[in-house]
Amino acid sequence: MARIVRSVVVVVCLVALAIVLWFATRPPPLVVQGEVSANRVDISSRVSGRIAKLGADVGDTVTAGAVIAELESPQLIASMHMSEAALAVAEADLARVNSTRPETIAARRAEVAAADADVQLSQENSARLSRLLASGSSTQAQVDEASRNVEAALRQKEAAQANLDLAVAGSSKEEKALAAAQVDQARAALGQQKTDVNELVIRSPIDGQVTTRVAELGENFSAGAPLFSLIEISRPWFTFNLREDLLKGLSIGSTFKVDVPAIGKTGVEVKVTMINAQGQYATWRATRATGDFDLRTFEVRAEPTTPIEGLRPGMSVVAAWPAAGK
Repeated sequence: MARIVRSVVVVVCLVALAIVLWFATRPPPLVVQGEVSANRVDISSRVSGRIAKLGADVGDTVTAGAVIAELESPQLIASMHMSEAALAVAEADLARVNSTRPETIAARRAEVAAADADVQLSQENSARLSRLLASGSSTQAQVDEASRNVEAALRQKEAAQANLDLAVAGSSKEEKALAAAQVDQARAALGQQKTDVNELVIRSPIDGQVTTRVAELGENFSAGAPLFSLIEISRPWFTFNLREDLLKGLSIGSTFKVDVPAIGKTGVEVKVTMINAQGQYATWRATRATGDFDLRTFEVRAEPTTPIEGLRPGMSVVAAWPAAGK
């Protein structure tokens, strides 16, 4: 019995020693560290102006479309008024070429009526002289002259009718088209000026938090100069830089678990949304140093599958990673 007990003890000791040696020689699990990131938007103005009002400060949470600053620019306002006046002039000229004064049309109608009366008088005189010629009381020269007077009266009537038609029709098609194009041009210029004036009001393009405010009251800013920086806290993601030999089995849509020490969250499930190669300089091993090929670094971006309260850009995130790949 004592011999059996000793044998069992020896076996247990050998197993325990084997377990200890296995744990002692087993390589520790690979831990990769990432960072919480979020969309960042730098806001600037399309036009130059002076800061007249501020609607947000660093740390404020704003919604999309909220006014965060207002600029003033007397030059833009004056230019807009000039464009309004130019449009009014162009519209007046278009109305002018598309219409004729009633007095002008009435005068042309009177000229037509007078020309018609002259035609009738000339025709009656020619007919009378033709009858007198048969009785010898008139000469052939007088009859010919009367005929020419009839022709001249008819041509005068045609000219008067043409002047009436021109007065009723107004300007030519080319003049009307030119006036209409000038109206369109003036309207477009006014639209551009109004757009620039509207750009004096700076609105937030996203729901986010103000992280930087460069704008100060009364300060002049040129177009494109940054005024605010915002981050979209509602849609954070995690970014990791991994060697390419750790990407085995990883693809868009793959899931794994991470820990966020800053907020005490463990086992947070995330889904891969992007795998992108870093620059050529981002290698972990050199060919000449190891005799092997270069191992490049890839950026892996993942988003939490469920919303997590308290995540802030810049927080560290860690994940246990199999050394041979996932």
